Amino acid sequence: MSEPSFQDDVLGELGPGGLTEIAGLLGTDAAGARETVATTVGAMAGGLREKADAAGAGDDEVRQAFAEVAEPPLKGVATLGGGLLGGGVMAGVLAKVSKPAAAAVSKKTGIPPATVSRVIELLIPVLLTVFAKRAAVGEGAAAGTPAPGAAPGAAPAEGGGLGDLPGRILGGGRQ
Repeated sequence: MSEPSFQDDVLGELGPGGLTEIAGLLGTDAAGARETVATTVGAMAGGLREKADAAGAGDDEVRQAFAEVAEPPLKGVATLGGGLLGGGVMAGVLAKVSKPAAAAVSKKTGIPPATVSRVIELLIPVLLTVFAKRAAVGEGAAAGTPAPGAAPGAAPAEGGGLGDLPGRILGGGRQ
């Protein structure tokens, strides 16, 4: 399987400049920053998966966030002053999972939670970009049908069901 992992995509989007900025914040080198980013992204993705799995209990915010990410971006004048990268529902969902993720990463790495929270603040726009790019790759699936690789009988992507959208965006899912 040569498909890049979610962490690899985030690190690639972050680039050397972003990694250097995070290394400075952490007081470490690029390798230490890369390891912390990978751990943090894993914790954030886990938090999103938990929220997505619990979405069947009426959590419309998570459904809306993943649906928003999957929509094609607006073009032209409509993009001024907003759009997915300017925030949106997914940014709010990420903010909600950031505190538990920061606590988990802090416990695992020994980095103070406030410092991990600052790293997460720097990562949220990068995560939104990666979500949008990964969702665009999955646009080939017909509307109303489960994503390729979804279990038979999985909920369709439209009509309120998440289908395998979180798995497609976050990478793989746990099947």
